[in-house]
Amino acid sequence: MQNRVLSDLLESEDKLTLRARQVLMVAAGILLLAIAAKIKVPMWPVPITMGTFAVLAIGAAYGARLGLVTILSYMIVGALGLDVFAGSSAQTFGLTYMLGGTGGYLVGYVLATVVLGVLAQRGWDRSVGWMALAMLIGNAVIYLPGLAWLGQLYGWDKPILQWGLTPFLIGDAIKLALAAVLLPGIWKLIDRARG
Repeated sequence: MQNRVLSDLLESEDKLTLRARQVLMVAAGILLLAIAAKIKVPMWPVPITMGTFAVLAIGAAYGARLGLVTILSYMIVGALGLDVFAGSSAQTFGLTYMLGGTGGYLVGYVLATVVLGVLAQRGWDRSVGWMALAMLIGNAVIYLPGLAWLGQLYGWDKPILQWGLTPFLIGDAIKLALAAVLLPGIWKLIDRARG
């Protein structure tokens, strides 16, 4: 069974209007991802960036198909050299940055966007508990290729978990809680406005 996701609320009878809205949503998603990647909230042991929050929220709000188009478009923009990733800079950008230590996590972003989209289409974005579980699954989907890539790149004899997992768990738990409340809250507001 497929439920509507938030982006479906912008549907139109006119195909041209629908496509124009989808193009605008993809552009807005790319902008949101780029801005979120650059937001750094001071935190211990590492600052929290909002990139993973944006990736997972876009997957849930856009659904699997539009979410995938958005995240792939974001990756293309980054590959072309625009400074849209959390750690990219004037010195390291584009494919050079994407093939560095962050490469596996970027693959995870794509996979997690689709996973969150599928789960949202099954209604998981409607309740706090299900949304929290969806976010937990999405985070795991990001970490698995990320850690695998770090291990391949730097060697499995290195402290891969200390580099690529444990410093981020506290921040990810905070983002998970935020999304678990935010998306179902938006649906409740929409339901109230309709009813």
